[in-house]
This record gives sequence, C-alpha cells and structure tokens, in this order.
Amino acid sequence: MFSSLFGSSVPTETRDKITEFFNQYQEGIFPDGIAKCCKITEIVKVKKDIVVSIEVPFACDSALDCFASALLEQTHISILVNSQLKVQMIKRHNIQGIKNIIAIASGKGGVGKSTTTVNLAYALAAEGASVGILDADIYGPSIPKMLGLEGQPVTSPDGKKMLPLETNDIAAMSIGFLVEEKDATVWRGPMASRAFNQLLNETAWQDIDYLLIDMPPGTGDIQLTLAQQVPVAASIIITTPQDIALADAVKGIEMFKKVDVPVLGIIENMSYHICQHCGEKSQLFGHGGGTILSDEFSTPLLGQLPLNIDICQYADNGKSPLIENSTSDIAQQYRRIAGNIAAELYKQKSEQSPDSTELFVKQVE
Repeated sequence: MFSSLFGSSVPTETRDKITEFFNQYQEGIFPDGIAKCCKITEIVKVKKDIVVSIEVPFACDSALDCFASALLEQTHISILVNSQLKVQMIKRHNIQGIKNIIAIASGKGGVGKSTTTVNLAYALAAEGASVGILDADIYGPSIPKMLGLEGQPVTSPDGKKMLPLETNDIAAMSIGFLVEEKDATVWRGPMASRAFNQLLNETAWQDIDYLLIDMPPGTGDIQLTLAQQVPVAASIIITTPQDIALADAVKGIEMFKKVDVPVLGIIENMSYHICQHCGEKSQLFGHGGGTILSDEFSTPLLGQLPLNIDICQYADNGKSPLIENSTSDIAQQYRRIAGNIAAELYKQKSEQSPDSTELFVKQVE
C-alpha cells in the first residue's frame, strides 16, 4: 500500500468528501453507481498528490479518469487514481492462465472483424487489463501481420507448451505463426478443430484477463464446432450497416444462441465516414443498421466505428492507433467500446444463475 511505503495521511474532511462523492457517482459504465461494483481501498497523500486506490472488477481506467475529473469539478479536490484490477472468471474452465474468453465473430467476411479484434485488444490493455489474442481465422490468419509479428518463430522451451508471441503488452497465438497461409486455408472440419484446440490448450498463457478469439468469418460447421467446444464466456458480433451484412450478423447471433453463448453486444464497423478535407459526415453503407439489430435482439450496441483510412494503414503496417496516436479520436472510441465490453461481461457475471458456474471441461477430440 502507498501509505506503508511513502505516503502520508489525508485530512478527514477531504477523505469524507472523496468517499461521499464516490458513493453517489453514477455515470457512464456505472449507471447503478460506482460503489456498487468498486471499492476504495486507500486514500493517501504521496508528495503533493492525493492518491485514491480503487479496486475494480473489470477494465475501466478511462471511466476512473472521468470519475476523477468529475470529483475535481464538483469538489475542487484533485486526485490520482490507482486502479487495482481484479477480473473475475465468468465461465469456469480448466485452461491455465486465462480468466475469460471472448469470441469476436461476424456473419460474413469483409466487415473488419480482425482489425477490430486487434484494436480492441490494445484498447482493453490501455484500460488496464492483461490481454491476449487467439487467431482462429483458419481461412486467412491476418493477426500476425496486423500485430507486426509476421515471420517470428514460436518457441517451446519445455517441449510441451508454446510461448505466445508478444507485442506492446499483447500476447498472441495464431495458426499463421505455424503454417503458411496457403496451407491453413485448405483445412476443414476435424483437422481445423484439432489445430485450434492445440493453439488454445498448448499455449503457455500467463494471467490473461481477456482472451479475444478472432473467429473465422461465417456461420458454418467450423464456426459452430469452435463455439461449442471452447469455454467462451461471451461473444461480440461485428457488422457493417448495410442490409446484407446485417442479415449475416443475425445468423451469427442465432448461432451463438444455439450453443448457449451469450452475445455481449454488437459493434457496427464502417458506420460512417468523415471527410478529411471538409469534415462532412457520410453514411456510405446505410444508416442505423446496428441500432435496428440491437433493438431486435435486445442486445447492446457497444459502439459505432468509422470508415477511417488511418485504421487501414495502421493495420497494414502492423500498428495500431492505440499505440501510435493514443490521444486520437479513433483511439478513444476503441477505448470506450473496450470499457463497454468489460462492463457488459461483468454485468453478465452478476446476472448468472448458480448453475452457470459449473466447470467447463469439454475438449476437442
């Protein structure tokens, strides 16, 4: 704790004001109040700063910054927040080193699923979480290129488990690290399932709060098999606004329903385009599709992302706006969506029935 190391006490009046404001704060991803899910563990003065340590059950550093800003505005008390993240396992399983597995899926290709997966991973890490990516897109494993890890070898010091490759605090494993893309694309059925099972279970994951699985596009047998045989805590559907993409997104939602995997929400990608010259906002692929889908299935619309050339260029060069330009609008949009995802997953935990904690031990044969 800060106080036992180098901190000093904070006046009682100041402590009381901070605690009172904390107990009343209801904004953003804390609609029922921050005190319902988080708790202050310590308030201490370090040099000239008041440091408030807050234990949180999901990644939410941006929301904590908003809390600190609101506190300053309302009480004129300036604080630094020390986030103490303690993510809970939502669906129990026996895969070591991983707390929660989230499937990122789309009903069809070409909607930006892999790009969104990578940037959400960076965004969750920016929110304070330990994050991993598992590339299950056997028809075109693009995660190595998007992470800037193409051509790097996978190692196994103990000869039993592979070490994930790492970049900018993201741990990753992909079929693309192990075979040529042209070889992976011919895999079908049991062969693909066995390979995926090995990637998941024979990788030495270390203390991962959220493992994002970049699922193969579509809703065929391979997608259904993977969804059935992996202990997925929840799924996210990526779509674009046009009708054809929405129709395929519906198939994705229905697929997860069949295997009892909750859908955390929908992300509408390429929702709009803002002209770099005049600033005009245009809906190139239609308007409101994600909202309609959200309303139809009573599923949250987690966010709407623009069609942005910077996102494409970063991905093509193995980079991310979260790393290269962390204060940009698009980086902040990804962080807001990441916070929504973490909050929705925590909400799912609070709504679970007692039976849902049964250990998941099913393995791919």
